[in-house]
Amino acid sequence: MLLALYAPLSYADCACLWRGSFVDVHPEADLVLTGAVSDGRGNSIDIDISRVLRGPDYLQEVRVWLQARDYCRPERELFPVGSTWVMALQRIDSVPEDGFDPNTPDISYGRKGDYLLSSCGGYWLKLSGNVVSGALVKSPRWAREPEMTPVLLDLIDAHVNGRIGDDAVLEASQEDPRVKELILDTKEFLRSIQR
Repeated sequence: MLLALYAPLSYADCACLWRGSFVDVHPEADLVLTGAVSDGRGNSIDIDISRVLRGPDYLQEVRVWLQARDYCRPERELFPVGSTWVMALQRIDSVPEDGFDPNTPDISYGRKGDYLLSSCGGYWLKLSGNVVSGALVKSPRWAREPEMTPVLLDLIDAHVNGRIGDDAVLEASQEDPRVKELILDTKEFLRSIQR
């Protein structure tokens, strides 16, 4: 039973407990932002910040360090250049003694003052226009893309800044059965007129 709490096999060298969905983990983050991946090398990506939801608001770009060694972080391939995200990041205040190898400077723990992204919870959400999706609220453990209705970025901003609670986010992310029925009826109608 305890093994279910640990990371899936894709993070074989990483053993961390699932910390929860985005609404559970963002309060402990040093920086919550929206932005686009502008570059990536080694196990890091650069994010051009479009909006700071919480944290230092003078930043325009940050370097985010991802999976290497047994660090419990997602793979860089999940964040292609040009993709846009909402991220809850931890600031790197100190680097472990073996955290930097001058022979592989692009693959390391990260640099002091940069940020890291954990894979032990819903620390990132996919941003498309002004809506987000992902492990937002009450998502199953280790589910990165659970079924949910995309929600407005402004709703996430309101939650991050304490203006609304988890219940409002949960309600917004649940599919309205009337909408699903309307979609099915529309598909059936379109099929009938194509015959």
